Amino acid sequence: MKTLYLFFLLLATAIKSLANSVLIPMDDKQSNHLKAYGVAYWVLKEDLEVDWLLNYRGGSFLIKYSSAVEKECRLRGVSYEVISDATVNSMMSQITSPDVNMDAVKLQKAAKIVVYSPIKVGRASFEDTDAVLLVLKYAEIPFEIVYDEEIMKGDLAKYDWLHLHHEDFTGQFGRNRRRMSLEDLQAQENIAKKFGYKKVSQLKLDVARTIKGFCAGGGYLFAMCSGAESLDVALAAEGVDIVPSIFDGDGIDANAQSKLDFSKTLAFEDFKLELGDDEYRGGMSFSSINSSSGQGWNDESNSFFSLFDFSAKWDVIPAMLVQNHETLIREFMGQTTAFNKKTVKSSVLVMGQSKASDRYIYGELGRGQFTFYGGHDPEGQRGFHRMPTDLNLHPHSPGYRLILNNVLFPSAKKKKRKT
Repeated sequence: MKTLYLFFLLLATAIKSLANSVLIPMDDKQSNHLKAYGVAYWVLKEDLEVDWLLNYRGGSFLIKYSSAVEKECRLRGVSYEVISDATVNSMMSQITSPDVNMDAVKLQKAAKIVVYSPIKVGRASFEDTDAVLLVLKYAEIPFEIVYDEEIMKGDLAKYDWLHLHHEDFTGQFGRNRRRMSLEDLQAQENIAKKFGYKKVSQLKLDVARTIKGFCAGGGYLFAMCSGAESLDVALAAEGVDIVPSIFDGDGIDANAQSKLDFSKTLAFEDFKLELGDDEYRGGMSFSSINSSSGQGWNDESNSFFSLFDFSAKWDVIPAMLVQNHETLIREFMGQTTAFNKKTVKSSVLVMGQSKASDRYIYGELGRGQFTFYGGHDPEGQRGFHRMPTDLNLHPHSPGYRLILNNVLFPSAKKKKRKT
């Protein structure tokens, strides 16, 4: 009897694997949206393909059935449906119809992910509140860490996708030395000396230029918070001293503003520097790129920004990057909360905005692409002393989904943006 039961079990499994697919829905039926991305990435790491069904049930994933995929979904607490080939054919007929704003994009290879972070050289302030580190760990997506030394050695060539977060590429230590650990400050100064720089700002400029080169050469760059703003400020100010004496011991260039070269930046132009020397009072904005003038900042829970709707068949890239089960995202703050609309280049595509600011933008540089996302942590607490976010409490976070869209984006078989 036991042998007969085992026979029918194996037969059922064989039939299941021959004719079925696994659908991971990303609408309200999904029990854990964030971990679903981890399953998709795991499948790609196994050298299997994933069909990303744009605008179908919140941007669902379709995978050829295997017992291993089914097991992985169960282990990670991800909702899934085993569907027949007939159901898949009917579904794909609907998705590919010219009358609906849907499409299927094939994901083929897992991107090799790296995060630029001072935790490479020691425990750093905000280590536990870097949204990308948090969500990569939660979704069980593997990544590596680099910092200035690895970048100066050329290690970025090993990776496909680079993340920058709460960083300062201008050499002003986040414009508040007291907010950084002494270990982090010393590490930056030591690396600068090791590579022959007299100032941290000189080191950071070359790091910024190398990151720009990584993107132009075909890399995918994703930056949040001050990482996005300070990168462009540093690039525009190449060869110009914009660092107050409180940080490097000498004064700024009196003509710094007029010497900015916006042709060197990725996303922003015509911004005004926040300059301070002896009059420095602890403000942490780098420039007028930073906008915190959105609606309802006194109560972020009642303030939202909206995602734009793109054609899945014609504007495939932005359509991938805005896949979500929600179109309104709760506002969240950061050192660079949002982007001043007047400073965003016309060549950059805005994918999400509030009434007063751009929050989520995309651009292309050479053979590469970049996405900038304003704010620090989509589910984080407001205030000076941020506490680490427990993503077990936010498995459906639409703000975090935008980050994970970018993680899968490099795996897609690309079509050029049409508009």
